[in-house]
Parts: sequence; C-alpha cells; structure tokens
Amino acid sequence: MIKGYIFKADNSPAQSPAVVMMHGRVGAYSSLAKGKYDAATLASRHRAWGGLLARRGYVALMVDDFGPLGYPTGFRAGTYKDRPAEVNEVDYRPLHAYGALRYLQQRADVAGTRTRVVLLGWSNGASATLAAMADDKPGDMRKIGFRVGIALYPGCGLKRHFDKQGYRPYAPVRVFIGTADEEVSPASCEKLVARSRDKGGDITLTSFKGATHGYDTPTESRQSVAANAAAKAATESDVLAFLAKNLKDE
Repeated sequence: MIKGYIFKADNSPAQSPAVVMMHGRVGAYSSLAKGKYDAATLASRHRAWGGLLARRGYVALMVDDFGPLGYPTGFRAGTYKDRPAEVNEVDYRPLHAYGALRYLQQRADVAGTRTRVVLLGWSNGASATLAAMADDKPGDMRKIGFRVGIALYPGCGLKRHFDKQGYRPYAPVRVFIGTADEEVSPASCEKLVARSRDKGGDITLTSFKGATHGYDTPTESRQSVAANAAAKAATESDVLAFLAKNLKDE
C-alpha cells in the first residue's frame, strides 16, 4: 500500500481530468518536516503544482511511495547505487503510478474521464514517468494507460533498460530540463529523445539555458536564479497548454 494526497478545487466540475504526480529522490515531503509526514508537510514544489492544477480544474494526486516503504525523507544525492530495489524507478515506481491511475479511475469525480489521466514526475519520479510511459506494456495502453506523460528533469539512463530495444512512449511525452542541471545529464536526455523520435515516438525535449535541477521549486534559493525563474514560468505555461490540448472532452 502506498499513500497519496488529493488536490481539488472546491468549485471543480462533477467529473474532471486528473494528474498523478511522482516525487523525486528526496521524497514527497519538505526537508523541514521533522518527522511529521502528512499533507501539511508536503514539499513546497508539490503543494505549488497541486494547487496550480486544482485551480485549473484537475484532480491532482500526489503520490508518496517512499514513505510507506520506510524512506519518507528519500535519499541523498550520490546514493543512487545504494538505494533499495523497491524504489527502483524502472521496475517498481511505474507500478505505483499505475496503482494511482486505477485509484483515480474509481473515483466518482474522475470516473467519467477514464482516459484523461496524466502522469507528471520530477527527477527520479520523472524517470519513473518515462519508464511508465514506455510502449512495452501488455494490453492496449492507449486505451487503459495514461493520456500523456510529463517528465521534469529526469535521469534518462533508465538503468539501461531500453538500450537494446530502444525507447518509445505509447502516448505523447514532454520532457523539460535545465542546461545547468547539476544532478542529471541533459545530454543523456537529448540522446534518449532523439532516438525515440527516430522510432516514431511522440516525445519532445525543452531545454532551458542556465536552469538548474529543481528549477521549478518555489523557494528563494532556487527562484533567485533568473534562469530558474524564467524556466519555471515557461514550464508551467507549456504544461498547462499541453494538458488543455490533449485532455479535451471526448
């Protein structure tokens, strides 16, 4: 069992499209949580995006799949090789994303929009988003999967899972990253996207010059960097436009 938090506006429609949100390596919560892990201590980035999506008429579900596994504070940078298998972003976290999808599809306020659910992830959660959107699943994922995927500054190595067969998403995917990212490789993402497009994948990469990892985090330390502030505004605008285009009423 994993945990999740729903963002929904008081005046939202009876049935709304929905977004599953997947956190990065540091987990769902603020570094100031101090042992209290609940809706009040969600990280500012997650609260900001959840609120933004709710105001635009979406039901947003912030997934915490590290906390229930015993890692509510996530993992430090540089510990990638030492992390337990159950938080693997290629083999396990996509399963959590699909569990969240099935949960949303059972809600009365989403039930009439079964095929209008989006997957959005940051960093390690963005890598999980890419893996979850890969066209290597059983069944017709265009009918039972996510409508689109959005990956913000993912690690694009994906444990070399797609090196042989190549990577292609079953639905449109948009990737956003800063050229000054200090944690993941923009060049790796450029290669993944280029190879995927060669295979016919509907995937694009938007790069922001000078933006760092976590550029959309609404803290003074991140937003005092002009490139981050510009990238944050552009990403929010692009994502909302992308969703509006792809989640029209059927």
